[in-house]
Amino acid sequence: MRHSPFTAVYDACVLYPAPLRDFLMWLGLSGRFRARWSAQIHDEWKRNLLINRPDLSVEQLNRTSDLMDSAIPDGVVEGYQDLIEGLQLPDKDDRHVLAAAIRCNASVIVTFNQKDFPADALRTFGIEAQHPDVFIGDLLDLDTASVVTAAQRQRATLKKPPMDAEHYLEILLKQGLVHSTKVLNGYKALL
Repeated sequence: MRHSPFTAVYDACVLYPAPLRDFLMWLGLSGRFRARWSAQIHDEWKRNLLINRPDLSVEQLNRTSDLMDSAIPDGVVEGYQDLIEGLQLPDKDDRHVLAAAIRCNASVIVTFNQKDFPADALRTFGIEAQHPDVFIGDLLDLDTASVVTAAQRQRATLKKPPMDAEHYLEILLKQGLVHSTKVLNGYKALL
């Protein structure tokens, strides 16, 4: 599969909720952009999920991250650690995300926490922090068919229990994808 050189790094907060993580993975498989993350980003979303979901196991979440890494073989960013110390962000614990984005020449960090990645701090590196709804909205503007296809593919995998398009869109809406869900609603018959 041929990928666009446009690169997006997924922050841990967008990988934490399974429905959004899965949708972002299907979008990453579309070839419209390069989806990237780091082992440290994996560790962060898994650690937080285990705190809030004691019904899940480390093994289950490791399996999920392993599947992500094999689905998008070049998804894991490496060799960014030496950049962390020189970066300035409101929360120093977020510097590893920016460092990974710099290392892989990302244009976007997909995150719910735009305040943690102020435009002034990112502009120097040609990077923008985007809410997932804005990111997906931009993809919809660029190539509606690839986003609809990603949604179709995700919904087709939801078999326990099977999910109709209406319920699927409600779940995406609960992920904060207000604009994207509104657009996808127009393609409900295809989902």
